[in-house]
Amino acid sequence: MFRFADPLWLILLIIPLGVLFQYFRKRGKSDSSVLFPAVQVLKAAGGNRGKIKRILSLIIAVAGLSVLLIAMARPQVGRTLNTRSARGIDIMLTLDISTSMAAMDFDPLSRYEAACEVVDDFISHRVSDRIGLVVFAAQSFMLCPLTLDYGILRDLLTDAWGARVDDGTAIGSAIATAVNRLRNSDAKSRIVILLTDGMNNSGNIDPLTAARIAATIGVKIYTVGVGTEGQSWMKMNGNTYPVETHIDEASLKQVAQMTGGKYYRAKNKDELHGIYNEIGKLETTKVTYREWVEYDEKYPVFLNLGIFLLLLSFILDRTVFRRLP
Repeated sequence: MFRFADPLWLILLIIPLGVLFQYFRKRGKSDSSVLFPAVQVLKAAGGNRGKIKRILSLIIAVAGLSVLLIAMARPQVGRTLNTRSARGIDIMLTLDISTSMAAMDFDPLSRYEAACEVVDDFISHRVSDRIGLVVFAAQSFMLCPLTLDYGILRDLLTDAWGARVDDGTAIGSAIATAVNRLRNSDAKSRIVILLTDGMNNSGNIDPLTAARIAATIGVKIYTVGVGTEGQSWMKMNGNTYPVETHIDEASLKQVAQMTGGKYYRAKNKDELHGIYNEIGKLETTKVTYREWVEYDEKYPVFLNLGIFLLLLSFILDRTVFRRLP
């Protein structure tokens, strides 16, 4: 963006331009025939070369004065800047990494691989929300605290499978760990998105007890059950094993209902993707933008050029363009 801070100075450009116009107007009216006592005098005067030098000298002087006036008008180049403010949401992603999540019923992906891809896409579409990651099997772990650094969060999500120590499904402990991290948050909305393919069989905290704590402090929980009910197959260490899936949908529905959230069931990746998209639309962040323009002064360039042209005209008039007496 280009502008003049003091554009009224540009009105004075009529002065040098008027001088130039008057000069050429008078020359156009002058008699083209001049009497000389001898051709030698014409040669000494330089003929047309003398006229060209005088015109060139005038043009340089007029250009110098014009550029100085442009400098006085303070030309500026601006660049648009903006700042973004948002009423952020704090989100704890809570992911089951028990062995059964290796089941391949999300063909050609395992439940865990499909969940990682969908959760990664969910993270990439958030704006100004702090997001953390809890993973759980027989125990729950805070893998990433609430952060705005989505790059690190997505890297940790990719490596989450290796955080498992003992196998099991500690849903209650996972909820408690996530809720505890949100307890002191001052965000306008605090939510937990819990994904599991089983039922609570580990840990010291019952899922409903953890849900009551969440409801007390105003944390909303969305629960997601993944996988097909009954027997599935999983691949581990190059071998294929059968795995039984039994999702405690009743408890997951109660957890969601008690906290003002919602329960979802996904039997394939497309359904899972749709679920996270729906949650993303339910939990939105209001973003506002303020825009302004920052200007850089460019008048020094014109000032230096104008002075240079005037000095050049002065020097040329007394050397190369010097007139005969």
